[in-house]
Amino acid sequence: MTRSCKIPLRVAIVGSGFAGIGMAIRLKQMGVASLTVYEAAGDIGGTWRDNDYPGAACDIPSHLYSFSFAPNPSWSRTFGSQREILDYLKRCARDHGVEPLIRCNARVTKARFDDDARVWHLDIATAPDGSTHETVEADVVIAANGPLSRPAMPGIAGIERFGGALFHSARWDHTYPFEGKTVAVIGTGASAVQFIPHLQRRAARLCVFQRTPPWIMPRPDRTISPHAQGAFRWLPLAQQIARWMIYWRHEARALAFIVNTQWMQGPMRFATSYLARRVQDPVLRAKLTPNYLLGCKRVLLSSDYYPALTQPNVDVVTTPIREIVEDGLVTDDGRHWPVDAIVCGTGFQVADAGAPFPIIGAHGADLDARWRANGPQAYLGTSIAGFPNFFMMIGPNTGLGHNSMVYMIESHIAYIARCLRTLCERGARTMEVRETVEHAYNERLQNAFRGTVWMSGCRSWYLSERGRNTTLWPGFSFAFRRLTRRVKANHYRFGD
Repeated sequence: MTRSCKIPLRVAIVGSGFAGIGMAIRLKQMGVASLTVYEAAGDIGGTWRDNDYPGAACDIPSHLYSFSFAPNPSWSRTFGSQREILDYLKRCARDHGVEPLIRCNARVTKARFDDDARVWHLDIATAPDGSTHETVEADVVIAANGPLSRPAMPGIAGIERFGGALFHSARWDHTYPFEGKTVAVIGTGASAVQFIPHLQRRAARLCVFQRTPPWIMPRPDRTISPHAQGAFRWLPLAQQIARWMIYWRHEARALAFIVNTQWMQGPMRFATSYLARRVQDPVLRAKLTPNYLLGCKRVLLSSDYYPALTQPNVDVVTTPIREIVEDGLVTDDGRHWPVDAIVCGTGFQVADAGAPFPIIGAHGADLDARWRANGPQAYLGTSIAGFPNFFMMIGPNTGLGHNSMVYMIESHIAYIARCLRTLCERGARTMEVRETVEHAYNERLQNAFRGTVWMSGCRSWYLSERGRNTTLWPGFSFAFRRLTRRVKANHYRFGD
């Protein structure tokens, strides 16, 4: 994989998170002739740059949530914080020499395939207000934006009328003084359970509006001692062994997700017992008790969320919000909740999201229109019929509910690199997955979801409005790695 391509390739990567940086590192090692990473923001980092709310951290242990080719023996904690992960990603870009290839403040606003020239034209906004544009050409486009890059604001009537501070957790206002204020939090997902304990300690009053209680397990976080860091530094094999132990421990959890959901009964009893120990008030405990199978929604890790909710300055509100008014919220029972600020922990646009930016393929194929009509889908989560030389990273049906997404990212890095190698070795200019192949692959995927925990009856962000799971991979992560280990040339059309 380190030989130079036989033909010059101009590759454009969109996004500089784990996927974009990892892909750039691999293509640089391959000797790709021309490579540019386009980043809309002023700095690299993707989701770990944007989600800098108080308490932001990973829920996968750091030794696994990192590149296999760039181990970090100096992780300070079992679960890395947002700042430490962001610093790690920047260090990877610097140490592997891809920093000069990244153009920040360069937002791709449109990609269009030229049928005659067989190249992609990318419109780039180079000013924050979009007033300055340029167009560049690329032979290959790799969309590495990631599925958690577009915050979803709640569609509540009157939200535009609110007169106080209002922001999403992925756009945190660090200048807002929470002390002495009454604050509403909408949502109790992965981000909210991390920042709510911090808000509880700062705000005079905290109103948590919960639609569905999440299943929560204690977070086994601890400091990694300097002695252990030194051992990993001088004995790299020890860190590699630790990484694989973590991987297989997490991978084993998939058995209850996909093989036999009845095996969830033990973890559910443990989580229920944990809730009972942390929350003594039976009324509050009832509000926080899920009524669906563990794993149907994302399982969350926290050791301070439940204690925060038991504090006297916190209200957990389960009555649906009817509307937002100028000075607060009104619930369906007619009660008015006056607040100074609203923080939305309402997740991201994923299952029913369209294309990450306007993408026009061969013969005018519109990816956004196709996905909004039929739901997002791709072959192996990366190749899409009608879009030659266009690849996605962490595209449809590549998310995980049990293990590290960096493992899936590395699978995509290797597969796309092999695609480009195949393209070069065949002396072709374009490659495009066959429509029949993409369709058959996605039918098999949807069939594989039958009987899994994700289809057990709850409503989650994994599912589209049609009830299709367009977000997760319905199996073991090593099975996806096996599928992406080689390129089946007969699954693609090649053009001169």
